[in-house]
Amino acid sequence: MAQQVDTSAALAGYLRDVSLREDDILRRLRQTTHELPMGAAMQVMPEEGQLLALLAGMTPARNILEIGTFTGYSTLCLARALAPDGRLVTCDITNRWPRIGAGYWQQAGVADRIDVRIGDATQTLAELIADRRAGTFDFVFLDADKQRYPDYYELALTLVHDRGLIAVDNTLFFGRVVDPQAQDADTVGIRTFNLMVRDDPRVDVSLIPMADGITLIRKKH
Repeated sequence: MAQQVDTSAALAGYLRDVSLREDDILRRLRQTTHELPMGAAMQVMPEEGQLLALLAGMTPARNILEIGTFTGYSTLCLARALAPDGRLVTCDITNRWPRIGAGYWQQAGVADRIDVRIGDATQTLAELIADRRAGTFDFVFLDADKQRYPDYYELALTLVHDRGLIAVDNTLFFGRVVDPQAQDADTVGIRTFNLMVRDDPRVDVSLIPMADGITLIRKKH
């Protein structure tokens, strides 16, 4: 059975050299984020942002939902992947971090496609459902507080349409998912979510060992 290739620094550099298309705006936003406390750990890798954009563009996505904005690197990647008449709704608990990304969204010419919703994400998603948005989203990206992943997943599954795609970040959670000593709320939330999706007959699923673990979920028709 073939095993995964260990990604050395040299191999990671080669991977970026031959595939990464990060432009100056994305690069500057990533560098700004890296200067923040925990910024490098919390931001998606540029390769992951490019993968998200590729997946969303294949949908093709007219309505994208992002749960967890942070400084908006993935937001920018996804907004660029929208269909010409598309719209992205992104949720965060505070405007402190999305405010950093807003200027970069403006420079990229996609700010008018992005609808930032501030507040508890479960409430925001419930409001979208109440506003008759259930089954209207083509693509959902989940990257928020880990202990609430099971709750976000159920709401996202309601909001995405049949055959819609949900991408979930950090599902290997720095390897803590296999550490029996790791019993913190975030790690337990990830483990609960992973088993929940594995056993869910409503979806097709694949957990990709890339970045910190990316789970792709397609809602069955």
